[in-house]
Amino acid sequence: MAPLRILCAALLAAFGAAVQAGPLAYVPNEKSATLSVIDTATDARQADIPAGQRPRGIAGGGSRVYVTDGKTGSLLIIDTATGKLVTSVPVGASPEGVSLSADGKLLAVAVEDDNSVVLLDAASGRELARIAVHGKNPEHAVFSPDGRLLYVSAEEAEQVDVIDVAARRQSASIPVGKRPRGIGFLPDGTRAYVASELAGKVYAIDVAAGRVVAEIAAGQFPNGIAVHPDGKRVFVSNGRDGSVMAIDVASNRVLASIPVGKRPWNMALTPDGAKLYVANGRSGSVSVIDTAALQKLADIEVGELPWGVTIR
Repeated sequence: MAPLRILCAALLAAFGAAVQAGPLAYVPNEKSATLSVIDTATDARQADIPAGQRPRGIAGGGSRVYVTDGKTGSLLIIDTATGKLVTSVPVGASPEGVSLSADGKLLAVAVEDDNSVVLLDAASGRELARIAVHGKNPEHAVFSPDGRLLYVSAEEAEQVDVIDVAARRQSASIPVGKRPRGIGFLPDGTRAYVASELAGKVYAIDVAAGRVVAEIAAGQFPNGIAVHPDGKRVFVSNGRDGSVMAIDVASNRVLASIPVGKRPWNMALTPDGAKLYVANGRSGSVSVIDTAALQKLADIEVGELPWGVTIR
């Protein structure tokens, strides 16, 4: 038995070393009810973690990932070291996007069926407020970098609703195109970018002024948004085209259109901005893009109906 124990210990040590090789990408698979775990250093899928019944929105911070379960109407808090559920917090029917504030203290969950955003304490999962929004079927609720605002997109709207986090209420609405989806802020918080699926455009918003300052033509059914950490490029996924576009922030010009899998959805960048990971809902895969070369590096098989990605 001793040699077997030594072998198991060696294998665990090797796995642990592999896990530490690079940041990990976590991918919620709606139909498989799992989180796929990818080592971004090797682009190898390492594990699949059980995650409720219909995992959708995802955010990560510290030793946890936060996942909405569309089937049970709850937020799952999962320990990434063990892959086990810490707790499940009821948030309401059909929750979708979840966002973690930059200081790691607050969570915001977009709850579709009651047209609200639920604000929670990230450490305990305790509900702090339930904030009504004007747009129907809110999909994403994203914190501004300073944590003062939440931008909320809704499937049945032509606006982005703005929540004052301290006041716990909606303070404004900003008109955009029909069916706004993904949202991303520049690192300095001066601009936000919103993909409007049925308008086929990305809208650049001046955050201080609270108005659109540019409309950028995208592909068919743009939805996911990811902003490079240097603030110079914005990426948008085009669901019907099966592509990701790179937009130059300074000129609002599209630099490249990169083919990926079928129905690309939500995305995430590595902390250094070198690679972009794109969830392809109908391909059951994640495409990896070299953000300097603007070329696809790999397709990684995951579960069925991957919704998005978080990297930590």
